[in-house]
Amino acid sequence: MGGKGIRIEGLKKRYGSGDTAVDALKGVDMQVAPGEVVGLIGPSGSGKSTLLKCLGAVIDPTAGRMTLGDEVIYDDGWKVRDLRALRRDKIGFVFQAPYLIPFLDVTDNVALLPMLAGVANAEARSSALELLTALDVQHRARAMPSRLSGGEQQRVAIARGLVNRPPVILADEPTAPLDSERAMTVIRILDDMARKYETAIIVVTHDEKIIPTFRRVYHIRDGVTHEEAGEGRPFDGTG
Repeated sequence: MGGKGIRIEGLKKRYGSGDTAVDALKGVDMQVAPGEVVGLIGPSGSGKSTLLKCLGAVIDPTAGRMTLGDEVIYDDGWKVRDLRALRRDKIGFVFQAPYLIPFLDVTDNVALLPMLAGVANAEARSSALELLTALDVQHRARAMPSRLSGGEQQRVAIARGLVNRPPVILADEPTAPLDSERAMTVIRILDDMARKYETAIIVVTHDEKIIPTFRRVYHIRDGVTHEEAGEGRPFDGTG
């Protein structure tokens, strides 16, 4: 795989040691190409959360290899010195709840991350407005989060995840609190943004409404992934 995609090979995660050790991940293999959205599904306790935390450099894997684009970031140990910078610059996050900062307006919520990375305020706000426009919430640019609908808040959260142009976005149950129409809108947006910005997006979900939209799906069971072709059903809004 070329470009800015992600490749995961033989990823393992063990909690504890000796007789009490638990193997949450037993050898996960995944790859997501630039511009692709894939689903990650599985029952509770299957390893989804552990895998997402490893991919997001939140916890340390036990073994395996992870590559972002042409850069190996983990190979039986982290190959990147600054994991905070890795999360900030290379990995975008979209969660079930938007987690917008209540005392910042919409533009500053999105612009904050590049500002923290050293981007000039004006440039960061310009990038934020570009994404808000692409997501059709530019008219709410000066609004405070409390004035937004749930769907608008999730669009702003997607803009925040994309603003640093990360090669990878990890979306953890992004449609769980939404009705069918809004859920399909969020997935359509993620699909459009993936193609527009050449981002590889992994969507962890239990949402039966959106699973048929994925062209590829990874099932995780007992810490091991199994790839399946998805239905890739058109976004007709019916779920």
